[in-house]
Amino acid sequence: MDLKLYNTLSRKKELFKPLKKGVVHMYTCGPTVYNFAHIGNLRAYLFQDILKRVLQKNGYQINHVMNITDVDDKTIAGAKAARISLKEFTSTYETAFIQDLKKLNIILPSTFTRATEHIPEMIDVIQKLVAHQYAYMKDGSVYYDVSAFKPYGKLAHLDKKGLKAGARVDVDEYSKDEVQDFVLWKQQKPDEPAWDSPFGKGRPGWHIECSAMSMKELGETFDIHTGGVDLIFPHHENEIAQSEAATGKLFVRYWLHSEHLLIDKEKMSKSLHNIYTLQDIEEKAFSPLDFRYLVLGAHYRSKLNFTWQSLESARHARKELEEFVREVLAEKKDPKKPLPAFYASAKKQFLAAITDDLNSPKALGVLWKFIRHYRTTKTKHPASAYELMVTFDALLGLDLYAVRSIQIPATIKTLVVKREEARQKKHWLEADILRGELQKKGWEVKDTAHGSIITKR
Repeated sequence: MDLKLYNTLSRKKELFKPLKKGVVHMYTCGPTVYNFAHIGNLRAYLFQDILKRVLQKNGYQINHVMNITDVDDKTIAGAKAARISLKEFTSTYETAFIQDLKKLNIILPSTFTRATEHIPEMIDVIQKLVAHQYAYMKDGSVYYDVSAFKPYGKLAHLDKKGLKAGARVDVDEYSKDEVQDFVLWKQQKPDEPAWDSPFGKGRPGWHIECSAMSMKELGETFDIHTGGVDLIFPHHENEIAQSEAATGKLFVRYWLHSEHLLIDKEKMSKSLHNIYTLQDIEEKAFSPLDFRYLVLGAHYRSKLNFTWQSLESARHARKELEEFVREVLAEKKDPKKPLPAFYASAKKQFLAAITDDLNSPKALGVLWKFIRHYRTTKTKHPASAYELMVTFDALLGLDLYAVRSIQIPATIKTLVVKREEARQKKHWLEADILRGELQKKGWEVKDTAHGSIITKR
């Protein structure tokens, strides 16, 4: 299957072709482990999981690297406030983050790289930048000279007219209105962790970490780099500047970014008390997979508005999918009749959607259309339907293959059929009486837009 992806660098969809046939080298900016990941962070990791699943479906072997930023301004401040070591402080949040990925059924990276374990590689890149006159020392720190790298701003499409020559910024995060020389190596401060280097004792800046770790694990040029839109500037822009100036080669071929998640149409902020974690979702009796379904319902390049009501709708839809899987499992075998054309058509349409820049909402629409068609067709092919659902779920990651069938007695099936016939004839009183009989026997029938679902009470 051809796979088209929207490349932030070119601002258009491109046909994906890896550098090496059959192999994809991919890097994801992981968490800064100073706090628990919130659901906005997790949306970015869900989108790259769909990408990985689609690449796997296309037969690619994937070498996926994700960094763990365990030393930066925020982690150091957090460890100081907690009065514990940096390692002890960050390891708590790193463990929690990986557990969140597992709960969301996200395929783990091939490799996690911690910043504190790659200081020599960072120093090596900085030395190359100094040697190539892209970096300079000032007051014990090393800064990147933005004016020396002519393509600077190509990812974020920056206007460099307002760039102040020689102006410097020491913090890790800043806005597009503050384009300045950024720090590569920070001079040691009292009570902060520090490492020996040719520039003096100190620690790396945030941006150099990903350049050094990604190139060590994936090579000087690799296929895909993913992250949230908030990382386009300054982080990813600076990664490009550092890496390409150090090597003289293209750094990354395809840049993919996911949009923001909003809470009740507002950005998440401490002042609004609307920063939610996966634990907050679980405490309200939702499954992490309900959140996964919610995320699938919006294209990764569109803003996603989270509300508790929308999460409830996602839970309801996911449960309906599970019930459909139980329904086809209970029937077991296909009849000895030709498979209707809509089975193959559904598969083709689903794959066309998901390989068109990971259009998961369109793919979900195809799935629900198939279910409606299946339920309104007289001759069922349950085994083929189950096989198709497994194919869909291998890309959606909703864990539907783990659903087990519920054995429905023949007498109950007969009552369900009679009730459905009554509903079709608009004999509502008879349908209600039959519903009552089913309830007395311990079964619940639920009418949905996709057909009736029978469940054990």
